[in-house]
Amino acid sequence: MRIAASLLPFLIAAHSVLAQGTVPTFRVTAGSASFTLAGRDPAAGGATTIPVLLVPVALSFESSKAAGKPFVMEAAPDVPAILRSPVFSAFPFPAGGNTQYGDAMLRSMVAAPESWHTLLGKPEVRAVRIAVPRGSGYILTSHKTGRSLGIVDLEFLQKELFRRIAKQDGRLVIAVTRNVAYYALGDATVCCGWGTHGVDSATGNSFVLGSYLRAAPPVVQDADIQPLTQQVAQFFKDPLHDPLWHGPRNAAAPGNVVPAWMRSTDPPSCGGPAVSSTYFLLEPTDTNPKNNLPASRAFAATLHGAQYHLQNVALLPWYTGGGPGLGKAYSFPDSTALTAPAEGCPQRGGRSAAPATASEAAPAPRSGAGNGHELIGYWTGYAAARQDISPQWDVVIVAFATPDHNAPEGTMQFRTPANFDAARFKDEIARLKSQGRKVLISLGGGGQYFTMADPNSVPNFVSSVSRIVTEYGFDGIDIDFETPSLAIDPGDTDFRHPKTPSIVNLIAGMRELRERLGPRFLITLVPEGTQIPAGHASYGGQFGSYLPIAHALRDILTFMDVQDYNTPPLEALDGEIYQPGTVDYHAAMTELVLRGFHPGGDSKEFWAGLPPQKVAVGFLTTDTTPEIVRQAMDYLITGRQPAGSTYKLRQPGGYPGLIGAMFWTLDADRRANYNFSNVIGPQLHALPPAR
Repeated sequence: MRIAASLLPFLIAAHSVLAQGTVPTFRVTAGSASFTLAGRDPAAGGATTIPVLLVPVALSFESSKAAGKPFVMEAAPDVPAILRSPVFSAFPFPAGGNTQYGDAMLRSMVAAPESWHTLLGKPEVRAVRIAVPRGSGYILTSHKTGRSLGIVDLEFLQKELFRRIAKQDGRLVIAVTRNVAYYALGDATVCCGWGTHGVDSATGNSFVLGSYLRAAPPVVQDADIQPLTQQVAQFFKDPLHDPLWHGPRNAAAPGNVVPAWMRSTDPPSCGGPAVSSTYFLLEPTDTNPKNNLPASRAFAATLHGAQYHLQNVALLPWYTGGGPGLGKAYSFPDSTALTAPAEGCPQRGGRSAAPATASEAAPAPRSGAGNGHELIGYWTGYAAARQDISPQWDVVIVAFATPDHNAPEGTMQFRTPANFDAARFKDEIARLKSQGRKVLISLGGGGQYFTMADPNSVPNFVSSVSRIVTEYGFDGIDIDFETPSLAIDPGDTDFRHPKTPSIVNLIAGMRELRERLGPRFLITLVPEGTQIPAGHASYGGQFGSYLPIAHALRDILTFMDVQDYNTPPLEALDGEIYQPGTVDYHAAMTELVLRGFHPGGDSKEFWAGLPPQKVAVGFLTTDTTPEIVRQAMDYLITGRQPAGSTYKLRQPGGYPGLIGAMFWTLDADRRANYNFSNVIGPQLHALPPAR
């Protein structure tokens, strides 16, 4: 739907404001809404020069060492190119005049006198060096090109930066890293962006943090100053943004609020009610499939004999629909990048406990005996099992039993879904089991913080989980404690002999459960990509946190299915970097699990991996297609490489013993007319028996 012209007619009024010792700002009032921009009142005319502290950052990565020394990514050599670029030097833009990038953008967006300019002053340059510990980032290097990309915790870097940069009294801090992408919220599954901007809450400094891309790996599509210009533009459009604000998804952080807009991705998604998307700070012109690197068609500018790539950004009229006092273009510098106003996000109501509308399609009937290849699905219980769970599902994992934070540490609790009382839910579990299916209870889930730091929590864990399993008749448990749960403590470097209390105590609790409930009790693990395959790049914190668990439980483990959707770009066994969402990524990450790897690249240590009979592949129904899943599973199990795939399996004949595919969720599959279970179930069940 189109954004309603709720801000029209526009009555534009502007006045200068200064907040928290930041750079000068002014406010544009448009009807009932107002927007704060960097600079001074356009009505006054004249030029405003913002003083700048330019900070090239050298990042020293503990997780990757060469010749015994940390790997260093240093931006100081890029300073001359940045100073000659349109960030600081005048360029003849198609709109906005012969001036700097930020100034031309503002002049394209707001009606103002010809004399009005907002310029960045000649900067003072002050380099800083920051050590990145194992749990806060890692290095990816392309074997073919030798080029490297850093992936870093954005919050960690901002805090470390402003421990070194004191209050600047109105100067704009522009911090630059080389070839670095960032993850948000301290969670590497929330990846990736090229930087941030706004006001640092600790110092009150106005700042921009962006990456300069020079000789980046082939997986990177943007170039040179494009990430930096993106953040400069967003700072000028939203200078009071708070990058460390933690609020609801798709809610606006402090700063400008606009009508919530849709991103033109496939499938479309809500970009949120700010001038950039939540977490990644993407422009509406960016494409960024889940957990991939940002990419956008750049505006090419040749200046001082060098070619630069500038970010195309949305202007205020794109978000608001335009109005008197604003420019006519929707995007800058290329006015053709966005040619129509934003589409508004659909209204979302509260979460309903009632079953969703029944699927229009019928589930495919099941035929034949089990062959060892299984279709595994998570069930939230918001649909009646009797009619809606396809017969294709071999393993049903109920989500979730959660930590009881009102009880002693380690205690788990389970509440039946809203559509079921306890008796009816028990009947449904018994019915599913009578059909030959396995039904497990998953412990944890996203957003549920779990810890067992106290050894005394082990009995609480064992008794509470045993009670849930016994009362409802579950066949076993699934461990889904996601980041930041179970993070490896600093100094805990040996996955064979872990020291982190929560990990040690969880392993002990799982073994006690197995002893109490017997050899037929099933145990499965569903780690995020950061918690197993990312251990290849770095071992510490969230990275590789399930390696000691999988190692310690491998003799009693039923299977493990890594979430190939909650995962960042990673390096595979062939030494190349892959992004999520492709057949290559699924094949590459699964082979890391199957064949093992050196945690953190340490050649002295080797995690041996798991046999195919204990490995499945995890998919998200809203983040992939049945065809991608079909090709990935066929490639992994049979070795038949699909057209367009570049990753070569280490075992050319594939892995016939691989269990199968897991999906979050079977409820979503049902709502989408069983489009996954009707394709992948028959595919798996028609294969020769697993061996």
